[in-house]
Amino acid sequence: MLEPLGLDPHAESVYRAMLAHPGEDVARLAGRLRRPEDEIRDSLGRLAALAMVQPSELSGSGFQAVGPETAMELLLARQHAELAAQRLKVEASRAAAAQLIADFSALRPRALDPEAEHLIGLIAIRERIAILGKGAEMEVMTLAPGGAQPADALAASRGPTMDLFERGVRTRAVYMDSARRHQPTLDHLTWLESQGERVRTAPTLPIRMIIFDRRVAVLPADTGDDHSGAVVVRGEGTVAALCALFENIWESATPLDAVSPSAPRGMPRQEAEVLRLLTQGLTDETIAKRLGVSPRTARRIAADLMQRLDARSRFEAGVHAVQDGWLPPTR
Repeated sequence: MLEPLGLDPHAESVYRAMLAHPGEDVARLAGRLRRPEDEIRDSLGRLAALAMVQPSELSGSGFQAVGPETAMELLLARQHAELAAQRLKVEASRAAAAQLIADFSALRPRALDPEAEHLIGLIAIRERIAILGKGAEMEVMTLAPGGAQPADALAASRGPTMDLFERGVRTRAVYMDSARRHQPTLDHLTWLESQGERVRTAPTLPIRMIIFDRRVAVLPADTGDDHSGAVVVRGEGTVAALCALFENIWESATPLDAVSPSAPRGMPRQEAEVLRLLTQGLTDETIAKRLGVSPRTARRIAADLMQRLDARSRFEAGVHAVQDGWLPPTR
């Protein structure tokens, strides 16, 4: 009956017998349950490990059964902690899978697409993107990490973007939540929406990329340095994977005209994302880059969260956050 809570039938029968007949020794319990004494002792060990019995000098078996209310609370709490840890592992696995798609597509384009085109220098990248944009017929999808965008990059993007709008090409873009706190970037995003682009924001983005008509994608040559160069990928399988990555991020992102949602208990989404990244073992510097904030800001948020959660490790902070309702069980 209690197997879903991690208690096997033999241990459960011993626990029930101890509740019904407190003080009986191992021999009496064995006779009552018609089981060998060694099995009774094994079950007592299992119950002790689950804290369902406690050592007692007054009992013939050496143990006293904990009350059923307390015992069930202990089993439920243990199972909840295990589920919380497993959910965190699943979430980390999802993030790692998405990052792997992005990294492998960008770092190993020749293996995936023999015709991948390599671009060196910001001017060459902008010119190639402009050419691809002029050839777009249906849709352009963009992931733009980094939070606040440079003024020259914002200004340079307006011309090609207006051309897309005038030709009726659908455009969707996901920026980072931190872009909302940089007025020039926010003004630009608001302008994009006024022209017809659909804009959303997310706490973090795995890679910078632009996809044209679901046929061609432009990615950084080095995911750690957006300015080191870029590659133009046309492989059908690679582009399909990148489109799936974009759609997954788009679905969970927040529309620009909506208030950025909070995690349970009113936690700002930025703090919730820091907490999630902490559980993955990322450094403060990496977290800062993912969120588009300074390393100092990331360290301050992380330290505050650890203190509020009374956690001694980053993984423990994640488990406590799920248990206490600070983070949802799933994304």
